[in-house]
Amino acid sequence: MKKGIHPDYHPVVFQDASTGTAFLTRSTAVSSRTVTWSDGNTYPLIVVDVTNESHPFWTGGRRVLDTAGRVEKFHRRYGKRGDR
Repeated sequence: MKKGIHPDYHPVVFQDASTGTAFLTRSTAVSSRTVTWSDGNTYPLIVVDVTNESHPFWTGGRRVLDTAGRVEKFHRRYGKRGDR
């Protein structure tokens, strides 16, 4: 690899804002906040909104849409048209 053209790739801790779970990985992201990890080292801390711990797709908390209710509401609001 050429020297001086690649960003600094270093260990970083990402923390989920809603669940508080954290994981250590490597990234080019930087942060002024730090955290002491279980290995005793201090790493930059990046707080993110969504991870696999809080995303509805991965947690099984997906909403089921009431499509039948939506169709009926549409027909009540705009009326039903006859077959053409």
